[in-house]
Amino acid sequence: MALDVYVGPLARYYAGDWESVSESADRERAPSGRLRRSAEAGRILQSVLGWRQDLAAALGGDPTVLLDWNERLDGPYFTGRPGWDGFGSLVLWAAYAEHPALVLPTSLPEEWDNDPALVRCNADGFRSRYSHLVHNVELWLPSAFAITFEGEDVDRRRVVIGSAATLARQLVDLNSATWKGSDAELAMWGRRQPSPNATLELRARYGFAVMARLARRAVEYHLPMKLDF
Repeated sequence: MALDVYVGPLARYYAGDWESVSESADRERAPSGRLRRSAEAGRILQSVLGWRQDLAAALGGDPTVLLDWNERLDGPYFTGRPGWDGFGSLVLWAAYAEHPALVLPTSLPEEWDNDPALVRCNADGFRSRYSHLVHNVELWLPSAFAITFEGEDVDRRRVVIGSAATLARQLVDLNSATWKGSDAELAMWGRRQPSPNATLELRARYGFAVMARLARRAVEYHLPMKLDF
């Protein structure tokens, strides 16, 4: 199963008026005009706005979580594909950075979400430096707040929600604490997806380049960021 990351208006996402990385490539090879505005776009927009009001009410008007981004159906959007290998490797890289006494695996384990370092990062009472990456977040809001929390997404699924601004800062901190990669190096890491037999670190670097770029876009354009799978 592929893993894409979407940054943009949620109404546009749920209306299907966007293209993943592979879909965009397919469209460039064989233009077909298949990307069309959904006839239900207006209803979807109202659903997203209603969800946002419900979320604000559930948070009790928490002033640190501002739900004020522009939900334009024709607003800009950005996508990237870290893949599960890239994203999972990045998550474990962060988890092992917090638990250096544990031995980092050379390749991504098949059941990486049960990895001992990641389990420790999510243990009660542990304050992770990379919480908006390692806490199983699926949706990051364009507001700067410290916590991650469980809530409903637009489809009324229970998901963990975080902050795009905090994620962007934590990714910068992770690079500073481990790789110390320059801007030129970060750009190079994201140019080509590593081969299936690449090491966990190479995959983590690729995942980092994709996630950091999209988190910056989310902050710059004040837009939500979410996983798509």
